[in-house]
Amino acid sequence: MSGQGPVNKFKCGAVEAAIFENQVTKNGKTFSMSKAVLQRNYLDKNEQWQSTSSFDANDIPKAILVLSKAYEYLMAADSSKNGRDSRQDQE
Repeated sequence: MSGQGPVNKFKCGAVEAAIFENQVTKNGKTFSMSKAVLQRNYLDKNEQWQSTSSFDANDIPKAILVLSKAYEYLMAADSSKNGRDSRQDQE
């Protein structure tokens, strides 16, 4: 993503969703765009931490959970940027 670290992380076991803020310029206007990155962390045979975007069956419920939390975070942040209460979207 960008050179800066994530603004938030959601973790369940070895599965993690990280939220990054990126500055995007389009048509001469610069704005912030949030992105979520999903990964699973593991120790390799040399006991060095690695990450992958490959998930086994046991990782999928964890991925669903952290992505759900990331989505909630992004929607709440979007609502506060737009001055809206997120509960209004549910009515």
